[in-house]
Amino acid sequence: MDHSSRTPSGRLAAGAPAPDFEAVTWKGEKVRLSDYKGRVVLLNFWATWCKPCMQEMPLLNEIHESLETQTATLFINAGESKGTVSEYMEQQHFSFPVIIDVTGKISASYGVAALPSTYIINTEGDIQKIVLGEIADFKELQQWLVEAGAAK
Repeated sequence: MDHSSRTPSGRLAAGAPAPDFEAVTWKGEKVRLSDYKGRVVLLNFWATWCKPCMQEMPLLNEIHESLETQTATLFINAGESKGTVSEYMEQQHFSFPVIIDVTGKISASYGVAALPSTYIINTEGDIQKIVLGEIADFKELQQWLVEAGAAK
């Protein structure tokens, strides 16, 4: 791995290639990040016990539901059980795909140290923007996605 694409804390830096991963969603669908090359990807790391994560979920769900097909939203749950995630998703009536990172391997490859953490990956497969903490502004998030190559 090219260590120049990481910050001193070990997190990935904007401009670095997004680490590829293959995983299964809580509904059993196989997902590979590289399958989304050519599309903007919003990658969000979260957990149900994380209050800021829960506060930004309705906004992220709204983005998921409003996006054109050139943008994909992938949500990585940090180590909770399938039952916990399933129960939360059904209670909230959220439809976005959730990958359960039970082993922490995906989180580690991105250097995720705090939740929520959001990575916006551009159409080239590089990290365009990293947002640590809660996203509270819908228009600002839309603008970041446009800057990464999403159509308005």
